[in-house]
Amino acid sequence: MDGENVRPINPTPSDTPSPTPVPAPGTLVVDTSRADRVGEFRGVAGPYWSLRPVGGGVEWEVEPRHVRPAVLIEQLRARTARLNARSRGEVL
Repeated sequence: MDGENVRPINPTPSDTPSPTPVPAPGTLVVDTSRADRVGEFRGVAGPYWSLRPVGGGVEWEVEPRHVRPAVLIEQLRARTARLNARSRGEVL
């Protein structure tokens, strides 16, 4: 028993989750709270991050814990969808 399985009263830095680093504006990220929606990081608004659809549109806010970097295939899909919509005349 001599101290086995005893957690320290004050958590050490390794016990606390590290804050999510703030991405640069324009970075493509994924909002996991909205069905893995890909968005462009716009900035910080209080405790939330502001994202907008790739290529423009209405921004939305999300808690940073629900955001992860977009992998290459997600970035390509988002940009291709934007270009296809533009070629169909749906967006400028």
